Amino acid sequence: MRKRSLATLSAALVVGSLCAGAPQPRAEAADSGGGTGSSTGPGVDLDTVTIPELQARMADGSLTSSALTSAYLRRIKAIDPTIHAVLRTDPTALRQAAASDTRHRHGAARGPLDGIPVLLKDNVNTRGLPTTAGSLALAGSPPDTDAALVTRLRDAGAVILGKTNLSEWANFRAAKPTSGWSAVGGQTNNPYVLDRNPCGSSAGSGAALAASLAQVAIGTETDGSIVCPAGMNGVVGHKPSLGLVSQAGVVPISAEQDTAGPMARNVIDTALTFSVLSGGRTADGPTSPGALRGKRIGLWRLPSLGPEVDAVMTRTAKRLRTAGAEVVEVTPPYQQRLSELEFPALLSEFHRDIDAYLATREGPRNLAELIGFNRAHPAEQTCFAGQELFEQALAAPATTDPEYRAMRAELTDLSRRSIDETMATHHLDAIASPTNPPAWTTDCARGDNDVIPSSTPAAVAGYPSLSVPAGFVDELPVGLLLMAGDHEDTGLLSLGAAVERRLHAWRAPRYLPSVGTGASR
Repeated sequence: MRKRSLATLSAALVVGSLCAGAPQPRAEAADSGGGTGSSTGPGVDLDTVTIPELQARMADGSLTSSALTSAYLRRIKAIDPTIHAVLRTDPTALRQAAASDTRHRHGAARGPLDGIPVLLKDNVNTRGLPTTAGSLALAGSPPDTDAALVTRLRDAGAVILGKTNLSEWANFRAAKPTSGWSAVGGQTNNPYVLDRNPCGSSAGSGAALAASLAQVAIGTETDGSIVCPAGMNGVVGHKPSLGLVSQAGVVPISAEQDTAGPMARNVIDTALTFSVLSGGRTADGPTSPGALRGKRIGLWRLPSLGPEVDAVMTRTAKRLRTAGAEVVEVTPPYQQRLSELEFPALLSEFHRDIDAYLATREGPRNLAELIGFNRAHPAEQTCFAGQELFEQALAAPATTDPEYRAMRAELTDLSRRSIDETMATHHLDAIASPTNPPAWTTDCARGDNDVIPSSTPAAVAGYPSLSVPAGFVDELPVGLLLMAGDHEDTGLLSLGAAVERRLHAWRAPRYLPSVGTGASR
């Protein structure tokens, strides 16, 4: 392994996507973007077009950012009332697009994201737009400044299209929450089967991409909140290595685990967006993106997710072996201890970090005031009333407490060893596992059915993970989660692009009202 820049990886992936590697647009465009079809005009299918293909069209003058942005705005208007993924669009989006068109006409485009519409999860500070974390407590005045990652997107010329719904407070409020629900946005639905859950907490970002409401979206993750919505909505989600994407201006749970990351319908768009979010920082990676031959991948099956998911993993392993990869079965150690320690540590970290964030916003100034706000506002209790995690966090030991410090130190050590030791023992390039079960039926009274352990090792370790579409159980998507060592994001994206091409598992949602009970858990 040797150092390679993200720019080098991106360039190589662009060449591959423009030749044959990425999914290709459908031959016939469905319509002009105003109905359930997904075309902006001849040859541009929003379901499958990639950023390199869009940039090629903008460079030769056959497409403008204004036309692309207008198409996405029309599509949001037509489709979003069915899935409730987008909280609001940015009234300046078309002005942003027009500025990009001017840059393109003068040969001054700022890079691959210039003119590309992006949706932001609504826990990412965005000047001039409400940033609520789904809570009425933050629904008053918008933030005064952008989050650092939004500044990077704007500097790259991206069009900020709007904000997406999320599981309120990133699913860190109630003991039995319902993913994709917030008091601000209501319930986001899974575009594949509308009565099924989109997973959380980046529910709106995942569902919006599945419905082709933006080219890319930004999610955030503490443990599973990027990769699970990606898997359950049939898209790609990348949880970067901790620290590669600034968390400044993002509503927190834990500075020890939180990271924002890119979500898209394909790996190339994900990699290009990550390059912008991270400032193009270097990471370890292989020298030739896209090759599976000779790669060693450890398959962590997780049979607890059900026989249908296990069958998807069996088919996946067969396809990877056919492409020349070596697939060996593994079980990363220390998982029980990680599950015992993670939640108590997060409680202490949340109290510290949410108090610091709330002090920067109008509304409740600390966690105690936030608990009081929820008790006084019935709208915060319309799906589930509980705020047990808030109350437990308020009573948790401070992060200066020696018991807490020992707990976090053990968590960091065991989570990193769980990946490092597994990869070293089996000489692996990555560990693979199912990202998610088939989506469960959304039910406010029951809450989620989402004990999904695959995301935890990388999330707690601060290592990168990447979910790519792997297949379906009935009509419901299942993702393949790839994880690797610290700062190996570039290599993981390269491997993910090769896996994506081999599995070729994406298909557009059909917005079915329901399916039989066989796929529920």
